[in-house]
Amino acid sequence: MRAPASDAGVPRHLRELGLPGLVDVHVHFMPQRLHTRVWEYFDAGGSLLGKPWPIAYRYDIDRRVELLGRFGVVRFGALSYPHKPDMARSLNDWAAAFATRVPAALHCATFYPEPDAAAYVDEALDAGALLFKAHVQVGAYDPRDPLLTPVWGRLAEAGVPVVVHCGNGPQPGRFTGPEVFAEVLARHPRLTAVIAHLGAPDYVAFADLLERYERLYLDTTMAATDFFTELGAPLPAGLVARLAEHSDRVVFGSDFPNIPYPYAHQLEGLTRLDLGDDWLRGVYWHNPTRLLGLDPRLVTPPEKKVR
Repeated sequence: MRAPASDAGVPRHLRELGLPGLVDVHVHFMPQRLHTRVWEYFDAGGSLLGKPWPIAYRYDIDRRVELLGRFGVVRFGALSYPHKPDMARSLNDWAAAFATRVPAALHCATFYPEPDAAAYVDEALDAGALLFKAHVQVGAYDPRDPLLTPVWGRLAEAGVPVVVHCGNGPQPGRFTGPEVFAEVLARHPRLTAVIAHLGAPDYVAFADLLERYERLYLDTTMAATDFFTELGAPLPAGLVARLAEHSDRVVFGSDFPNIPYPYAHQLEGLTRLDLGDDWLRGVYWHNPTRLLGLDPRLVTPPEKKVR
């Protein structure tokens, strides 16, 4: 399979695989004022990481939605996340309205360890949220916080997946790392969790957790890219074989628009792993549609029909 050489080549890459499009579980949309603050954080990446992190798709919301459609992304996780208390409920309201306005956007939600977290997570589930986001690094909170115990329990019971950034990359936090989140999984073994960035740089430790938790997934976000390799997070020897072994529990993620390279480069990085066309088909399409409970023919959840 030829890797796409540019963004314009992504639709052809998908057609050659016989796919109707791409499902990207790790895309960020949030109120523009907040997103601008996020970009300012990455603008400071040179001093934070020792390497510039230019935003490749610094456009307004409508332009970014249009670009994803041009790439062939038919559904995407419009993820947002709070960095302090009293943010999550308003972000959930915004995300619900965004998903109503943009048919390709999955209805997403988030949370933070605070007294009303369980209540607004219940509200989001009742409203049809299909995907949650937990950003342990940015939120700087302990995922084992007792305030989150009912949240993880409700998500586990509902079977609704949550994308969790709990790895030590690009910078370690006080509560990041596989050992910490492994305790959450031990308490909630039926939780459907998607570990962002394949758990970089602790790839092997997170892959080990796949052996113990059947509802655990990994997303590919930024993994196998030249940028992550230059940041000191290359895929270690032996991991590629593990990704093949657990081919049904790897899903595509990009981190669009907060990436410092063309969208196509993520697909290029995965293609050059040389795991075969069926592996790519699973990662791009079959695995995320199954994970999210989407109709693989229409890529539309039962409660939301595209008009």
